[in-house]
Amino acid sequence: MHRIMLTSLTLLVSSRALAAQQPSAPAAARPAAPHDSVRGAVRAVDLRARTLEVTTGVGFALRVVKLQVPADVPITDRQVGQRGTLRLAELKPGDVVRATFGGRQTGFVAYVIERVGRMDRGVEATP
Repeated sequence: MHRIMLTSLTLLVSSRALAAQQPSAPAAARPAAPHDSVRGAVRAVDLRARTLEVTTGVGFALRVVKLQVPADVPITDRQVGQRGTLRLAELKPGDVVRATFGGRQTGFVAYVIERVGRMDRGVEATP
């Protein structure tokens, strides 16, 4: 008798635990793709493929993030403000950008790009 009661109690508790693990929000309410951000220097701009390569990292730990840039992605310049939008062709190697992006099956896709400055040329060493 104890075994039957213990089994039925275990089934009741486990079914409640499984129900609690199910997501309560509908799929439409959840974000479609998680996002990340990168801040670094523009390495390359490919206008035909609409891609942007950004070099980022600290010290010798560098990495290149390749972003697809759809035509409707807002590209702004911090110096001009939000009202001054840029075209992808206006970004040049050496521009410092901050981009928010998300991962898709086709790669990383940019959501927002902001040009925050330009890399200074290093002082040349004298012999």
